[in-house]
Formats: sequence, structure tokens, C-alpha cells
Amino acid sequence: MGSAAVQDAREGDLSVTIRPYRPEDRAACARVFFHAVREGAAEFYNEAQRNAWAPTPEPDYEDPDKLMDQWCWVAERGPQTVGFMSLDHTGYLDMAFVLPSEMGKGTARALYDTLLAKAHAKQLPRLTVIASHLARRFFLARGWAVDRPEDLAADGEIYEVFHMSIALEPGEHQNG
Repeated sequence: MGSAAVQDAREGDLSVTIRPYRPEDRAACARVFFHAVREGAAEFYNEAQRNAWAPTPEPDYEDPDKLMDQWCWVAERGPQTVGFMSLDHTGYLDMAFVLPSEMGKGTARALYDTLLAKAHAKQLPRLTVIASHLARRFFLARGWAVDRPEDLAADGEIYEVFHMSIALEPGEHQNG
């Protein structure tokens, strides 16, 4: 994985630091994912959907750590991991999660800006994502388009999600 520039987003005197993902971040990122789904997505997905989507706060160590094969960044506020975002080498934004307590504090924006800078550095022409309701609002605010909605069947549940994309112009850097 290439190195990412460290960025800070300010919220009063507290700052969030963005750094590249490391193997030892796996458990902390799994906990962020669990709380983001179970608590943060509660407005949009029912309890059975959230339980199936994030059954446990622990990573599945039987599976390889897919984030090691992607460009992934971790957000830390002090010693705590508060979010993470990943991009695969084709331009698919795979994971984008922050703790519910981080919503509105600039954490997702700082992660996204780092990811976007990497996409431009790698000269990716387009980014894609399959977004939840909550993520859809975040991406729409940054110029992404909904290509199509989908009722996605996974883990015995049906989830309404949104296939989205954004074209990246050479030399362009979008901040949102």
C-alpha cells in the first residue's frame, strides 16, 4: 500500500488524524463498522438487516484481510480509531464507515479527501460505490450521481442500496 498524506480535520480543539491502514487496525476497524451499521444506519435499515449486515464487532480471522489489498486509510481521534475508508485499484470505493459519534465532525470528509487525492494520483478516471442510504447523502453532496438503485439480497435480507459514480477529470481535485 502506498503512503497517504496525513490530514487533520478540526472540531474545536480536537483533531482527527488520517493515516494508512495497517494490519493491526483490523479489529478496531471491525468495531467501527459494527457500530456504524448497528447504530448509524438505524434510521434506514431495520434491526434484522443491521444484525445480518454486522453480526459481530470482531473481524472474521478465517478470511484474509481484504483491506490489505486496497488503499485504505484510518481516522484516529487521539488514540481511538473513529473511521476508515478504502478504495480498490479499479476505483471502487469499497468501505466507508465512521463511528456515529463522528458524524458531522469532518471525519468522513477528511478520509474522503485523502482517498480522492490517491485516486487523482493514480489517474483513475472514475470512482464507483454501492452506497447505503446514509452514504448516498454524503456522496451526493460531493458531486456523485446515482446510477441506479438496487434491492440487494445479502445474508438473508434485502437492502435498498444505490450504485453511484463520479468522473474524475485529469488534474481536478474536488473537496467537499
